[in-house]
Amino acid sequence: MGGYGMERPFGRLTWLLAIGCALWLWASVAPAQVGEEERPDVRVVVDVSGSMKENDPDRLALSALDMLVALLPNGATAGVWTFGETVDNPLPLGEVDEAWRDRALALPPALQDYQQYTDIEVALREAASAEANGWRHLVLLTDGMIDLSPARGAKPEVDDASRRRLVDELAAELADQGVTIHAIAFSDQADLALVERLAQSTGGLAALAENPERLLGAFLDIVERIFPADQVPLEEGRFVIDDGVETFSALVFHEPDDAPLTLVAPDGTRYGADEAPDGIRWRVEPRFDLIRVPDPQVGEWRLEGPVGEGSRINVASSLHLRTADLPTTLYLGFEVPLEAWVERDGDPLGEAGEEPTLSVSLQDTEGEVQSRVTLQAEAGRFRGRLPAPALTGNMRLVFRAEGEGFHRQRVQAVNVLPAIGAVHRPEEGRVVLAAEHPRLNRDNTEIQGELQGERLEARAVGSSRWHLELPELDEELSQPLLLTATLELDGETRELALPRLILNPEGRVGIDLADVAGPTLGTERVEDGERSDASLPPPETSAERAADRFVAWANRLPDKARDLWQAGVPGLQRLWEAHRRDPRLWGAVALMVLVWLVASLIRRRRARRPVRREEPHV
Repeated sequence: MGGYGMERPFGRLTWLLAIGCALWLWASVAPAQVGEEERPDVRVVVDVSGSMKENDPDRLALSALDMLVALLPNGATAGVWTFGETVDNPLPLGEVDEAWRDRALALPPALQDYQQYTDIEVALREAASAEANGWRHLVLLTDGMIDLSPARGAKPEVDDASRRRLVDELAAELADQGVTIHAIAFSDQADLALVERLAQSTGGLAALAENPERLLGAFLDIVERIFPADQVPLEEGRFVIDDGVETFSALVFHEPDDAPLTLVAPDGTRYGADEAPDGIRWRVEPRFDLIRVPDPQVGEWRLEGPVGEGSRINVASSLHLRTADLPTTLYLGFEVPLEAWVERDGDPLGEAGEEPTLSVSLQDTEGEVQSRVTLQAEAGRFRGRLPAPALTGNMRLVFRAEGEGFHRQRVQAVNVLPAIGAVHRPEEGRVVLAAEHPRLNRDNTEIQGELQGERLEARAVGSSRWHLELPELDEELSQPLLLTATLELDGETRELALPRLILNPEGRVGIDLADVAGPTLGTERVEDGERSDASLPPPETSAERAADRFVAWANRLPDKARDLWQAGVPGLQRLWEAHRRDPRLWGAVALMVLVWLVASLIRRRRARRPVRREEPHV
């Protein structure tokens, strides 16, 4: 398979390369150098298969490497592998320095040497096999679609066998060897379930990056996971710098057409990109500004202008916020034990009058707080349990420490999954359930369902898999299946409510179709061992779910209209006179018409959309 030829989305690629250069400066702030005691290596594994030509039309993979190269701190060990039908290692493992970065930035031609097939299994095996001094972090950039050569065997059986080995064998082997896989998919047409499972099984992060903004966020999350950095809180454009800060770096996101940013020092001095003194390094790009300030004034600084979500202030100082090992995957219904502490020059901060206050919050990607806990001091450490997450998806744990004259913050990305995933198999007349939480199995978990008042019992068909047989269903009827699990853990019995599963979501009539928590990446995840070739429709988008809710509401309109009619014409007249001049009424009418049109278009597009393999998930 050949390369792309000359056509390129020049504008997008240009500013992505600019991001790479700017993040190079960002990486130099904190941590600037990796200590000898923490030498994880980073192995970038880039898909150059033919399917990437279709599933990465914006050529995000071409700029992904530049971003990661810029983010890696000096002293880390890193290398690059590419794969399609075969695996190459165009940049062997080496210590990250200026010479290494130059070699890495010269690699894009190798990322365009497209091959016809996709062998993720062999690529991960070879990339992980290289000798390492410590933890190995594999950053997999792929569309996640296994496609082996027919010379390897009959298709799709040969592809399915490779996929099963990846999920059931290789992921566990790599985890035991200290290998973590962070996986980024470039298209929602990818095998998102595979990408997510590889990350979950090895303690890594998974993300879907369909645009440059999401790609940047995914890389920041991964690098901050591998090389945690101290920050100071940024709230409403304000942040406080204490006398222990040697340097701070502000990464401020904004829209391309926003007004220029102004940085205001504690003494009132105003800085702009064009008036910054020689000591301040200020780079302006269409979607962000990067400002590096050495020896900053002590006190409150201000950012005047647009400050978008995800903006952050990294600091280099002798004061550090530390955390115990954190899981990358959290589960609905399960509390999260946490431990953190503050060090100054390597010694715990806990002397009389120095004891700080530590808190932790779980936030979604928009910065909305989902839960919060204040940690309690215990012999120089601070411990607590974060309430169980209530929503699935990509989230961030935000640790904050506040003491006498200082604030510190540390952000760690996590994926939140249901403890038990479920998928409806209408052709089999059953629901397949699989335990996502590693401690749940057939010996300590029983699952029940409730459908229109009828209680259904699931039967175990594997160590962590269940089947729930369904009565005959009307295909025209969409209805929720309520699922609960009874767990026996640590000598206690507890009941866990699972997210409801909508049966026949395409049905024209809906019964009680309330919105439910969405998935992290894919709608379903773990293959049913009896049907490795099962295919289901792709996950619904939020717009499609909104359209479904609107259609369900519209289906109930006749009953509501009858109720109003029975209330009498005078009641309707009074209702009209009271609200006919309310602009919200006419706005609602216009909105309903618009949603009806969008729903019609979505359903027509969905009817034409190709299916892909997915796995039990909510």
